[in-house]
Amino acid sequence: MSSSSPRTAMARDSKKKKKKRLKGSPVSKLTDDILADIISRVPYKSTCCCKCVSTRWRDLISYQCRNKMPQSIVGFFYEGYNEFRSPKKARYFTNLSRQRYPLVDPSLSFLPNCESLDILDSCNGLLLCRCWKVTDPKTLDYVVCNPTTQKLVAVPATDWSSMVSVARLGFDPAVSSHFHVFEFIDEESWGISEDELDGDCCGRIETLAIYSSKAGAWKYQTVEHGRFSIPKNSVSTFFNGILHLANLFECIVAVDVEGANWWLIDVPELPYYADCIGGIFPSQGRLYFADSDGSKLSIWVLEDYVTGKWTLKHNVSHLQLFRTKYSSYVNNYEVISIHPEHSLVFIVGGVEKTLMSYDMDSRKLCFIRQLGSECKLEWQWWPECGKKAPPFYPHVPLFSESLADEH
Repeated sequence: MSSSSPRTAMARDSKKKKKKRLKGSPVSKLTDDILADIISRVPYKSTCCCKCVSTRWRDLISYQCRNKMPQSIVGFFYEGYNEFRSPKKARYFTNLSRQRYPLVDPSLSFLPNCESLDILDSCNGLLLCRCWKVTDPKTLDYVVCNPTTQKLVAVPATDWSSMVSVARLGFDPAVSSHFHVFEFIDEESWGISEDELDGDCCGRIETLAIYSSKAGAWKYQTVEHGRFSIPKNSVSTFFNGILHLANLFECIVAVDVEGANWWLIDVPELPYYADCIGGIFPSQGRLYFADSDGSKLSIWVLEDYVTGKWTLKHNVSHLQLFRTKYSSYVNNYEVISIHPEHSLVFIVGGVEKTLMSYDMDSRKLCFIRQLGSECKLEWQWWPECGKKAPPFYPHVPLFSESLADEH
């Protein structure tokens, strides 16, 4: 009967101790949700390397890449001017974490060369951009890209794209890798003469063009569902296969990806002194509406599309919200987003364009950083509303390698 050698026995004991140490490590005690949140904040290339750590990490990252796991907003894209760097408009990305350098490249240097590029919308990890070409007359293409994986798909322009100011993106990675681009063509761009224009509704949307990445083509729908106009920087939300946008007349315009079903949803009754309609955001499986009436911030939840029933989820007076420290922000702030999984409201306010988060559960306001120190932000003018904050595009990392099935 043979017995193992002392060296073999020592090696076996060493493996047992190592295995025991791994099982008892602090990382092993983290839940999948916490670990997934940490991994979502890591650059994409580093995330791929993390698959080698253990079988658990490999399976978790693969599961996350299939888009079945909720992820966090890691930051915001926005555009502004930096007088010290370039007179032209530049793109920026600000992290929500304390990390100094951007988690993604705000210059989007992986995109094709073009004379100028505008970010038009963001949706579940993708960006919709307008790329102007160096031609005479100027022409353009739309580009849908994933800043995390640097994958992109070019979308051909319509005959009206160079005149259209409102184009939005619809994408749900839990349903498909395909996306839709919505182009809202107003009556003047469509070619309706001045004599025929509706004087009561300036900029009325006449036609909706919808591009399907699956079909690889545009289709057109005449708008016959009420008279409305949509401001250039109206915040949009793609939720449950439906695109939602705020218009100028105290209602939300909603349309599905086929352009067959439309809704005009009245917002909660606003007082006469309210500046104008607020923002709409998806969060925790519901559609939220944020608005300020001059004395408080109110957050509502949509209960029914047909009846337009809203339920008040939260309100806070400006005195409680900003207190003495940020009291100057009372009449100079915007809600730019609501966290998709938590009761966090993101706000930009003040001359310095301070980015803050407000926790509706604890009622605490948290300073994140001043954006005005990086660049000059161009505030937009809404008719009958005055100044509105420039658009901020929330970024949720999307690790899927597939985009429109590589169409």
